[in-house]
Amino acid sequence: MVETTGGGPGDGTAEVLDRPLPDGVRRRVVQIVSDGFGGLTVAELPAQLRQYARFAPNRRAKFAGNAMATALETDTLFRQRIGEKLREAQPELAGALDSGSPPPAADPLDVAAAAYVLRPTGWVKLVAAAGEEAQRADAERADEESRAELERLREELDRAREQTRAEAERLRAELYSAKREAESLHRKLRAALSDVKRGEAALRKMQGEMESVRTEGQAQVSAAESEGRRLKARLGEVEAALEASRRAAREGRSVEDMRVRLLLDTVLDAAQGLRRELALPPVSVRPAETVDAVEPGRMTPKDIAARALSENDPAILDQLLALPQAHLVVDGYNVTKTGYPQMPLEKQRLRLLGQLSQLAAQTGAEVTCVFDGAELAAPVLLAPPRGVRVLFSKPGVTADELIRQLVRAEPPGRPVIVASTDREVADGVAKAGARPVASAMLLKRLS
Repeated sequence: MVETTGGGPGDGTAEVLDRPLPDGVRRRVVQIVSDGFGGLTVAELPAQLRQYARFAPNRRAKFAGNAMATALETDTLFRQRIGEKLREAQPELAGALDSGSPPPAADPLDVAAAAYVLRPTGWVKLVAAAGEEAQRADAERADEESRAELERLREELDRAREQTRAEAERLRAELYSAKREAESLHRKLRAALSDVKRGEAALRKMQGEMESVRTEGQAQVSAAESEGRRLKARLGEVEAALEASRRAAREGRSVEDMRVRLLLDTVLDAAQGLRRELALPPVSVRPAETVDAVEPGRMTPKDIAARALSENDPAILDQLLALPQAHLVVDGYNVTKTGYPQMPLEKQRLRLLGQLSQLAAQTGAEVTCVFDGAELAAPVLLAPPRGVRVLFSKPGVTADELIRQLVRAEPPGRPVIVASTDREVADGVAKAGARPVASAMLLKRLS
């Protein structure tokens, strides 16, 4: 390739641009340099551009744009080399610029950028014309955008006016409605004030009557309190005499006689239950008894199959309580803290005792509920429900020990059932002849 360093005929290197290069033309010039950059060797590049030799064209134009534009302006040899690459890439455009007649249909920015690189005669006019064309295009585009913006603002103004008119109409309608409602409220207020005045008069009358009634009631309460104090004193005397008579009766009764009598009642009830269970036939057979049928109380194969109950089935507890003279002993707090531990202790006791009262009424069994007295902050004021004996352990004695004492106090042979999940309690009462059941089974039966 032959490089030319001087100007020749028709060469415009002597021409000088007296204004800054337009931005659009500068961008096209940087792109032309970036495209021709890759066809040059490192030795052919100016020293400040050699670090960008391995960059891709887009990255090269982005990061080395200023450096390439400066080198193109100050290094004539580099500009000529880029011009040669441009002539190879766009020979028609280069030839038209050399002949002084650029293509009319070409982009003015492309023509000006090529003329800036090739420097034909009159290139300054081409660059200036391209800049003016770009400014004119920018002005036209800005004018078009201004007109579009103005039209948009007019449309928004029309919509705002329409909305304002609609809002004004709505507000006038609301104002008219509010005025009518205010007039109605004024009428109601005047009527309410009249009612208030009548009510105040009636209230003053009632206050006078209440004052007289209060005076009379206070007199009656005073008389009733005097009578109540007298009756309480009399009741204390009666209770003291009753307690003395009960103490004398308890001291005069032998504990062993009571246990023997209870055991005898248990044996008699068991014998009667066994007689009903076996359904013993009479001594003589009657013709009606030879007919094959199911008699009331006679066990069928279905009833026998129903005997196989799970150890956690509440029906087992019903069968145990159905035994003659059965005694159910309940470990109170063990049951309540298994079923409803989140409740206060007082409500736990009331709930359990209410359910045990229903169970005692249903089964007829003797029921004793034992609570640990160590958890009491003060004596419990409790009226035991019907059919349930309520006991609290003494200081220094646990509820578990009190339960074992109750079991040992029963005569051998009497069915005693103890409801507790405590393994130590269950094992202890089992050794004493009682039948332990889990607290969960009792809770299922109560629910």
